[in-house]
Amino acid sequence: MAVAINRVLIGGHLTRDPEVRFLNAGTDRSNAVANFAIAINRRFKGNDGQMKDEVAFVDIEAWGRTAELVGQYLTKGRAVFIEGHLKLDQWQDKEGKNRQRLKVVAESVQFLDSSGKSAAATPAPVEGVGADGAAPAAKPARTTPAGDDEPPF
Repeated sequence: MAVAINRVLIGGHLTRDPEVRFLNAGTDRSNAVANFAIAINRRFKGNDGQMKDEVAFVDIEAWGRTAELVGQYLTKGRAVFIEGHLKLDQWQDKEGKNRQRLKVVAESVQFLDSSGKSAAATPAPVEGVGADGAAPAAKPARTTPAGDDEPPF
């Protein structure tokens, strides 16, 4: 029986500002592509009993409206959660050597923290972007009536 599952769930912090390009000239949303990378920190106890840190750097690619919103709202250091699939890029370099790179193609990007900008200069928060490129509506703040003992969730 053949098994072929290509699903990635990954979270980390951007290592650089996203680079957004428009293919085939113009600014048609379907032609937008954003490239960025995230760092994923892992803390574990080594064989010697000491805590160790390990960092993995992962290249990410987003397309369409998702790419536009990533370029508009994300900057270096921002935390994100990404759902997508793996893609292997293969090419020959200038010396004719075969090269390859594994990256994640984002189908959904969740923005996990605020940008730190002032509320007056920042549009309504975007919590994530779906595979169709549509940003969800901002959720209203939860409030509880005074004296209510129920938790607000």
